[in-house]
Amino acid sequence: MTITDFLFFAFATVVIGSALGVVSSKNPVHSVLFLVLTFFSSAAIWLMLEAEFLAIALVLVYVGAVMVLFLFVVMMLDINVAKMREGFVSYLPAGLLFALLMLGVMVWVVGPVGPDVMATAGLDKAVRHAADYSNTEALGEILYTDYVLAFEIAAVILLVAIVAAITLTLRRRPTTKYQTPGKQIQVKRNDRLKIIKSDAEVLK
Repeated sequence: MTITDFLFFAFATVVIGSALGVVSSKNPVHSVLFLVLTFFSSAAIWLMLEAEFLAIALVLVYVGAVMVLFLFVVMMLDINVAKMREGFVSYLPAGLLFALLMLGVMVWVVGPVGPDVMATAGLDKAVRHAADYSNTEALGEILYTDYVLAFEIAAVILLVAIVAAITLTLRRRPTTKYQTPGKQIQVKRNDRLKIIKSDAEVLK
C-alpha cells in the first residue's frame, strides 16, 4: 500500500465517521461541526484527485459561508430536539432503504461489474495533464458554456435559500426599538423643537 492509498483510506474513514456523526449527534451544533469535518476531509480527497479548484471552493464556500450560516440558524432558532426525535423511528425504514440503495451503488462501482463498464467506456484510467494545465480554466469554460442554464438555476435556488434563512431568523421583539422611515420624514419642527424665551443676562 502506497502513501496515496493510505491517505485516501484515512480521509475516507474520517468522511464516513463524521457523516455518521452528523445524523447521530443529539446536539444540532455538534452535527454542524461534524459536517464541517466531513467537508474538510472531502476537500482533502479532491486535492489528491488533482481537483484543486473544487477542493478550495468546498472549503471557502461551504465551510466558510454555508456552514457558518447553518450554524447561526441552528443557534438562533429555538429547536426542540426532543420533539424532532419523536418521529425518528417512523422514518427509520425509509432511511435504511436509501442507505442500502447507496451501499449497492457503491458496491457496483467498486465491485467486479463497475470496472468492466468503466473500461468499456474508456474511463478506467486516470487522465494525466501537463504541468501548465488549469482545471479552474477548464471548469469555468464548461460551466459558462454547456451548463450555463443549470448554473443560473442553482444561483436562483441559493438566493431563495438565503432569503428563507433570513426570514427564519428574523424575529420581532416587543422590547426592541425599531425605526420607521415613513414616520420619521413626517415629523414637524414643533414636534421636536421648543423655543423658550428668557431674559438676557449681563456677565460681570
